[in-house]
Amino acid sequence: MDFGGLRALDNITVSVEQQQTIALIGPNGAGKTTFFNCITGIYTPTEGEIFLHDTTGQKNRLNGCKPNKITELGMARTFQNIRLFNNMTALENVMIGQHCRTTSGVLGAVLRNAKTLAEEKRVIETGFQLLDLVNLSARANELAKNLPYGEQRRLEIARALATHPRIILLDEPAAGMNPNETLALIELIQKIQSNYQISVLIIEHDMKLVMEISDNIFVLDYGQLIASGPPHVIKDDPKVIQAYLGDTDEDGL
Repeated sequence: MDFGGLRALDNITVSVEQQQTIALIGPNGAGKTTFFNCITGIYTPTEGEIFLHDTTGQKNRLNGCKPNKITELGMARTFQNIRLFNNMTALENVMIGQHCRTTSGVLGAVLRNAKTLAEEKRVIETGFQLLDLVNLSARANELAKNLPYGEQRRLEIARALATHPRIILLDEPAAGMNPNETLALIELIQKIQSNYQISVLIIEHDMKLVMEISDNIFVLDYGQLIASGPPHVIKDDPKVIQAYLGDTDEDGL
């Protein structure tokens, strides 16, 4: 991905298998969020190809697709800076997430026929189920802007899940959380995989979280992939240590 004369991503190849949890890590400015923006349609990459397999195994090329189309194909995401509908309730935020899977249309909304009413009931029921999953069912009627920070993070995850994704992208979900909230987030991600059998691609700086939940880790530095592998390999990789800590002197200080 080029921005004028700056190459923000250079020859990055990442593969996520079904029901895997993959972490994308690296120092600030390494290109992690740019990578997310490329694969979710916010940016169109300068070169390269992005594919998402559907439930039948068919390969869908995502280059040039709009974000809503990519969501329909089965990829959902959260953002580094929370993007909720602040003046809507928690339940309404999750209901909106289901819009790409509803079929009633304008005519159904006007006529309020049986099909529309049944679909509306399903949307509400699913909304409550997802709020329960993220421990927010008691906050269903609370405006999103009035929720504490950690709860807003969990609500954004619930809204992403409402799109019925095959893969969910989490951009620094533990940012700003205290240790107890981070532990609850680890449990939530594990529960999501157990309940929904979906893949997770996560950007995160909390290495305890990354090491605990990841099947594989990809490490970026200055827009380049410098290492990939399972957690026990990555944590001892000299290139990764140098990227995070910089050069060390002879005493290792």
